[in-house]
Amino acid sequence: MARLGIILHGVTGRMGYNQHLVRSILAFRDQGGITLKSGEKLEIDPIIVGRNGAKMEELAKKHNIKRWSTDLDAALANPDDTIFFDAGTTLMRAELLSKALDAGKHVYCEKPISDDLQVALDLARKARRSGLKHGVVQDKLFLPGLRKLALLRDSGFFGKILSVRGEFGYWVFEGDWGVPAQRPSWNYRKGDGGGIILDMLCHWRYVLDNLFGEVKAVSCLGATHIPRRIDEQGKPYDCDTDDAAYATFELEGGAIAQVNSSWAVRVRRDDLVTFQVDGTHGSAVAGLTRCWSQHRVNTPKPVWNPDQPQTIDFYKTWDEVPDTQAFDNGFKAQWEMFIRHVVEDAPWPYGLEAGAKGVQLAELGLKSWAERRWLDVPALEF
Repeated sequence: MARLGIILHGVTGRMGYNQHLVRSILAFRDQGGITLKSGEKLEIDPIIVGRNGAKMEELAKKHNIKRWSTDLDAALANPDDTIFFDAGTTLMRAELLSKALDAGKHVYCEKPISDDLQVALDLARKARRSGLKHGVVQDKLFLPGLRKLALLRDSGFFGKILSVRGEFGYWVFEGDWGVPAQRPSWNYRKGDGGGIILDMLCHWRYVLDNLFGEVKAVSCLGATHIPRRIDEQGKPYDCDTDDAAYATFELEGGAIAQVNSSWAVRVRRDDLVTFQVDGTHGSAVAGLTRCWSQHRVNTPKPVWNPDQPQTIDFYKTWDEVPDTQAFDNGFKAQWEMFIRHVVEDAPWPYGLEAGAKGVQLAELGLKSWAERRWLDVPALEF
């Protein structure tokens, strides 16, 4: 059995712990590794690294992880470990990835890769020059619901795509009346890398680019709807960055996308994120896992009549797209793609260049809000 050593940094946070450590890396371990094209089994051997030794030791014991450390430099110096992964804070990410590249490690990370476009570009260019493998998480492309949208698109179901409407978000409790917040307080502090525009426009860039057409222009309005929240220690703090974003995008090919993102919205839709795609021949609505479609021959013909209650149950006029394959956890599926890219040189379209594009759109979204105008999205040079 072959072995692949992976350095995991920042896996004590919610996303790093649940999706990357438990549901991806440890899932590979528990399934006996990854079967390579040669038929050989690849053992995944992680080392978890963080500043808090007590947390690292506790996590290692809980999950029977053999290796942990508080010394990142020593971990990077170990030639037996090939990949460095970071799911820590945005503000530290570019420096950590640059250090890992200098140590000769392939790098994989959460997004955004920085809060500054020039830093993100410099990092992507450095990774390219190094000849090492590099990648950024693009998890929403691997959601079953969005994969079904891609299947409909590839089949020609939509005809010409006209528009995309996305709704993302949920009510994040303020923490001031007995219900603790379900997101960390740094999300609402600009100095800690918070803000929903920086967070979510990075996601919408790769979703739109890969599924519906490259983003060519953006108009974005941000808001800080909840100005004061309670932190993890029960202390009040001022929120100085955006907790909602209302963005419109022009896409290559002529489609228009509108995506609302908010941590101050109560959900009355099919899922925490939904995308409706309307085309000349058909439409579809997808959530995280499920997808419904409506072809033009099945489209009802409503007539506006405010004098009587609506007679059409519109939800019943849509058909669910069936599960025609088993979908693995999206984070795990992308992890396997990257590991195969490193070990077998398999195709990989999600390099740090994609991460820089996400940072670019977030920066332009913030600038659009500040200047109250549309902005073009120029091509980046790597």
